[in-house]
Amino acid sequence: MGKVKQPGGVKLFMGMITGETNLFDEAEKSLSQKFGPVDFRSPILSFQHTHYYESEMGSNLKRKFMSFQDLIDPAKIGGIKLFTNQLEQGFLHPDTDHRRINLDPGYLTLSKLVLASTKDYQHRIYLGRGIYAEVTLRYKKGEGFEPWGWTYPDYRTGEYLEIFNHLRKIYQGQLKTKRIDANANN
Repeated sequence: MGKVKQPGGVKLFMGMITGETNLFDEAEKSLSQKFGPVDFRSPILSFQHTHYYESEMGSNLKRKFMSFQDLIDPAKIGGIKLFTNQLEQGFLHPDTDHRRINLDPGYLTLSKLVLASTKDYQHRIYLGRGIYAEVTLRYKKGEGFEPWGWTYPDYRTGEYLEIFNHLRKIYQGQLKTKRIDANANN
């Protein structure tokens, strides 16, 4: 019988999509108040991989990623998705239910990248309270993160993979520092 162990902390990141780039900074303020200091911000990227969000948020959409210094318990990702859904409500177009910004939380470990979603599908696992999780990317030693058959088109791009491989290096450094600190205290 396997022994039950608690997982270590994982690297929380946020994907943001909007047509109003000033909202990236506004959302970051709220997110960092909740999740702590930001330790990475991607450049603003063009988001042209799908037209899914255009009817709600307009065209000429932009994407930005950020990550947080404080590691999280992976079991909290469902609650984090619920929080970001509430935060999106504060950015609605006046007198509509149309979002002006989309916030997608996820986390990465040394071996995978996980996204939280409100949508069920064959490759997603139910976490509770209407939230699902999917492993979007897997890490292959010596090669970096790589997509699955179901991975979103934008998450397959070299540009995104480069960002997530960089976040993995930040996370790896955090884990090494944590081990050194733990050994120093023993």
